[in-house]
Amino acid sequence: MDITYFVILFLFAAAAGFAWRYHRLRHEMDVYVRQVRRQTFPTGFKDLENLASAVSSLVSTFNQQLSNLDSERARLATVLDQMTDGVLIADSQGIIQFANPAAGKLFLSADPVQHSLTEVIRHHQLVEAWRNSRKTGQLQSETVEVPARHQFLQLVVIPDTHASGSLLLAQDLTRIRRLETVRRDFISNLSHELRTPLASLKALTETLQDGALDDPPAARRFINQIQIEADALTQMVTELLELSRIESGRLALDLQPVSPCELLDSACKRMQMQAERAGLALRVECENDLPRVKIDSQRLEQVLVNLIHNAVKFTQAGGEIALTGEAAPGEVRFSVQDTGIGIPQEDVPRIFERFYRVDKSRAGSGTGLGLSIAKHIVKAHNGRIWAESLEGRGSTFYFTIPLN
Repeated sequence: MDITYFVILFLFAAAAGFAWRYHRLRHEMDVYVRQVRRQTFPTGFKDLENLASAVSSLVSTFNQQLSNLDSERARLATVLDQMTDGVLIADSQGIIQFANPAAGKLFLSADPVQHSLTEVIRHHQLVEAWRNSRKTGQLQSETVEVPARHQFLQLVVIPDTHASGSLLLAQDLTRIRRLETVRRDFISNLSHELRTPLASLKALTETLQDGALDDPPAARRFINQIQIEADALTQMVTELLELSRIESGRLALDLQPVSPCELLDSACKRMQMQAERAGLALRVECENDLPRVKIDSQRLEQVLVNLIHNAVKFTQAGGEIALTGEAAPGEVRFSVQDTGIGIPQEDVPRIFERFYRVDKSRAGSGTGLGLSIAKHIVKAHNGRIWAESLEGRGSTFYFTIPLN
């Protein structure tokens, strides 16, 4: 709201200044004309010369002030045209007298001017906010969701006591609401991820306190499990710190020319044993003549390992995972394809968010940060990353690295 009030005050101040200067200019001209009328018409050459000089000076002043007014009006028009918030000015009957381009876009109206607010806004809560402002003579604010457009709009209505009209400022809050949703989900998911190992640690320590310490084999087993849970928490904290460093732009990349096939082979060797234990076939398909790419090989191998690890977790025994590298216009495209359980279409756009879980059946070991870290590493290389999936048939994760 601070920005909203600032914009509104700026618009009113600019408009008031423009009107004040215009009326002052008119007043100065009227005063001068009345003074001239009261004077005797000059009879001598000197008087004519003085009068001509005075008139010339007044005309020059008038032209300068008129030019200043034109500049201010042009500057105000530019500000209104470039604003991302919609600005509407309506008269006492609710007929729109002015609308900037952003207002037309927000309300899907090509030319709102000379149309009624009800016709343009088309939302009863926003219209009611304008009516309440008219009745009370006070500022009104209303925020609504437009389900058909998956959009959140805020309308601020300020009464214009001088012209009996209203100034309306419309803001698109959709991105802010989405960020709030991501923040809430992050906190919720982080709490869930921490609660599981902490509950396990509490149960293990209570069991030891209740007498398991007197049974050395059981005690050793519980202590080993405590170490596993502590390691999981340590890994989560480490990856959170790493993700924070990447997102803040503090990730230092050691860029060196690397063969795409060598990168895939290295990641495959690291994950081969894990795939075999899960009963999966892991193979590499790479075009031999691919150009070398300038990358941080350690970081991109981390991306591939994260993707392969996910594929192993969600692919049943007997399935296969294929790592591919192929040429694309101006870039090299890598992919990790599995024959696993797949991802529902509505979840695909969110799988790169921190801690995002598709559903409980897909929950497994890991911190839930791997895909988010992979996304930011690829973006740090000026690449793109995305996923395609058919539920029940498997998923394919792609990322690209530009050649230049």
